[in-house]
Amino acid sequence: MEGVQPPPLRSLDDFLRSSARFAPPDVRDLDRWNHRVINNLLYYQSNYFLSALGLLLLVGYWQPLQLCVGAVVVTCMFLGFVWAAENQVTIRRFRRKHPSMCVLVILLLSYLFISVLGGVAVFLFGIAFPTLMVLVHASMRLRNLKNKLENKLESIGLKRTPMGLLLEALGQEQEAGS
Repeated sequence: MEGVQPPPLRSLDDFLRSSARFAPPDVRDLDRWNHRVINNLLYYQSNYFLSALGLLLLVGYWQPLQLCVGAVVVTCMFLGFVWAAENQVTIRRFRRKHPSMCVLVILLLSYLFISVLGGVAVFLFGIAFPTLMVLVHASMRLRNLKNKLENKLESIGLKRTPMGLLLEALGQEQEAGS
């Protein structure tokens, strides 16, 4: 975690308003779509973090205990997946070949476990919805020159960010900045 620095908060104009350009991704070219999502996750990570935190705080206001249980479950599932991927060759290969499926498996297992505990609505609105919101924005947002430059600095190791570490844990480090 040494040398990790949070990126700056991007302006609302750049993130959502007039200078922001959006277009649906080309679903026929999954590699290009994946690169767009990863690069947007890296560039707008502070904005995504604040948006998700705002939704978590709203849900946590109404259902604090269930939100904490959901957060613990998702964290444990994620850490268990990272541990398994580091210690099992087949899971590591699966993580490299199917990163989106890995995120879906983590969320699905978390959902199933939480459904046993009875906090499904909290999981859906407090954890899954912010994740979906971030992924939809990252899929639709077109990159700009500043975005590409920041991602290149991240990919060559001049800057380390929390999202870069998270993507690395999910097996996406080789694609970041492409």
